[in-house]
Amino acid sequence: MGGEYVCTLSEELIQRAKDELGEDPARRAQDIEHIRDWLKHQPHIRARTDDWTILRFLRGCKFSLERTKEKLDMFYTCKSLCPEWYTNRDPQDKKMREILELGLFLPLRGLSTRGARVVLSRPALRDPSKTDMNDAAKAILFMVDLLLEEDETVAITGVEVVMDAASMTFQHAAQMNPSLVKKASTIMQDGYPMRPKGLNYIHTPAAFDTVFSIFKSFMKEKMKRRIHIHGSDLESLHKEVPKEILPAEYGGTNGTVEDIKNYWLQRVDARRDWLLEDEKYGVDESKRPGKAKTSADLFGIEGSFRKLNVD
Repeated sequence: MGGEYVCTLSEELIQRAKDELGEDPARRAQDIEHIRDWLKHQPHIRARTDDWTILRFLRGCKFSLERTKEKLDMFYTCKSLCPEWYTNRDPQDKKMREILELGLFLPLRGLSTRGARVVLSRPALRDPSKTDMNDAAKAILFMVDLLLEEDETVAITGVEVVMDAASMTFQHAAQMNPSLVKKASTIMQDGYPMRPKGLNYIHTPAAFDTVFSIFKSFMKEKMKRRIHIHGSDLESLHKEVPKEILPAEYGGTNGTVEDIKNYWLQRVDARRDWLLEDEKYGVDESKRPGKAKTSADLFGIEGSFRKLNVD
């Protein structure tokens, strides 16, 4: 969506944007212009300045101009200070392709009971001895980028995750160390204009508990209240995420995991140029006014773990 923004939302979602996000269609262009002008005056940020990208951040920050500026700065800072997840993102690269073919992160069509877009996440499908956690994170993040770029409704509805941890082993758990989890939590909670509405965990073996306790230590309170652990009870899951949205493998009627995966592989290929071009955006810390930021500032865990030991 280059150039000027054209609204594609239904009447119902336009109303939700007004009620839940404080969006005022009459002020929309003015707010976008304000942020674009601000970005142009930031010597250290190389950002996309099209209407659609800026609007996504405004919506994610409920149209608070100050919070939008902070979030945009954080988003581009994370991109540059985490090159292991944001560079060499070619979906045709052999290693990336193998991970994408697993379907670790699959947005589903339709909304949850809470009216959020649903994503099926199966992070433990990869072989931990043959694949690298960083490559898995890279593939998942570029699916997040693609979903936000392609579907305008997500910025309004927010996202609800169904995480299937069935194949998680202690080898997976060992790779999900606290510093990696802190980095993922910081990027998702502070960098992305996402509105997380719920986390549904199903099939949770013993290895999952180890990882989950680390994740919870970095989760915001609001997020902790949105956790639902269903074990192997699919009926319990269907109360949160209706069958009409879920694929057959989860007791649903919305196609198969394979169909959904193939749809997203096509979308990834169709947007390959956009994904490759996206690497040029980020920050140049040598030009940041004031003190430059480092990855330790953003993702360091020393302080948080000292704090954890006190509890």
